[in-house]
Amino acid sequence: MSRSGAQPITSEVQPNDLSAYWMPFTANRAFKKTPRIVTRAKGMHYYTADGRAVMDTIAGLWCCNAGHNRDSIVAAIQAQAETLDYAAPFQFAHPLGFQLASRIADMAPGDLDHVFFTNSGSEAVDTALKMALGYWHAKGESNRFRLIGRERGYHGIGFGGISVGGISPNRKAFATALIPGVDHLPHHYDRAQQAFTKGEPEYGAHFADALEGIVALHDASTIAAVIIEPMAGSTGVLPPPKGYLQRLRQICDKYGILLIFDEVITGFGRLGAAFAAERYGVIPDMITFAKGVTSGTAPMGGVIARKHIHDAFMKGPEHMVEFFHGYTYSAHPVACAAGIAALDLYRDEKLFERTKKLEPKWADAIMGLKGLPNVLDIRTLGLTAAVDLASIPDAVGKRGYDAMHLAFEKFNFILRNTGDTLALTPPLIISEDEIGQTVENMAKVIRAVA
Repeated sequence: MSRSGAQPITSEVQPNDLSAYWMPFTANRAFKKTPRIVTRAKGMHYYTADGRAVMDTIAGLWCCNAGHNRDSIVAAIQAQAETLDYAAPFQFAHPLGFQLASRIADMAPGDLDHVFFTNSGSEAVDTALKMALGYWHAKGESNRFRLIGRERGYHGIGFGGISVGGISPNRKAFATALIPGVDHLPHHYDRAQQAFTKGEPEYGAHFADALEGIVALHDASTIAAVIIEPMAGSTGVLPPPKGYLQRLRQICDKYGILLIFDEVITGFGRLGAAFAAERYGVIPDMITFAKGVTSGTAPMGGVIARKHIHDAFMKGPEHMVEFFHGYTYSAHPVACAAGIAALDLYRDEKLFERTKKLEPKWADAIMGLKGLPNVLDIRTLGLTAAVDLASIPDAVGKRGYDAMHLAFEKFNFILRNTGDTLALTPPLIISEDEIGQTVENMAKVIRAVA
């Protein structure tokens, strides 16, 4: 029997009580009046309890890069679960953790050679921030304690991540508990100069120079690290201006500041390369990853660190722990099996190369939405896109919410809205016909909420 106020659902494969589950980043009251529930998935589609196919144009949540329920990944998970379900990661290990770490390190550019496993992007970010502070402590420079994020940046939901993050709703209620000593670069989006750009805008590299002002304010000797997303994803797909990342690297090198790329979204093929660092020819000191590493099939994240970061910790008595940090489920055997199988799929089906080849066709198709009602801007990068819609006066976010809901209920596809920005990030297996279908559906939704 449902609790008071719960929305009953009659199908045997659906829950009959919606009240107990407090859903993350969800308008819970609205959802439980008109729930959007899927029960299975395959390839490019989710399916509802009544068998309705719903195209997934956001790859789960930027993560199912190889599509859903791929046979080889499923088989690897099943085999591992019945062989070794769990192994303690503190002072013990299992082979797959080393195998997956080696595979990831081989994919990363430069001397990003060491992988520390977490279970999510949020944990990866907090781990990288602790590594940065620990690195300077090990170097005898504990005065370097400041962390620099960026406006509109998203770095997960740990206290470290929301401190360096720059999305205000994620921070406001928790302001009294944010990490002290954090500052923020300005974001690099200027609609007047960059609207309707395919890929990296020509304008905006100079926004990186704001780091010089932050250094002048605080002194470089107090700054530990700068953390940014190469492409700001959750805020609404903001591609980096041409030369921006290179200039940021140069300024960090000038003052000896560590540079962290948060590649939780951009890693594993989203931009047509294993990592955005490869696409842009910029080697950060650390890369955070998650999402695509297992193609969304099992929780996993991590940090890839350059040799000098790792080696700074490797001192003192050999029997002593070098880095007092970790998680019960770091390098979980089932997640590692899923990760290895996912990397095999990416390699065997050349999905990163496929993304690079599809990028101009994707961009041309999405730009076809220009001129539709309320469309203020469109941005594309890799197999990612965002469409900014004009807000309804006194109801910011309502048009975007309605678009997301109508897409699922009426037009049989899933999109993501951030306020009144509609984001598309399909699995890398999307076909050209499905790209056309996605754009047609987007046009219908945009007109429907006009």
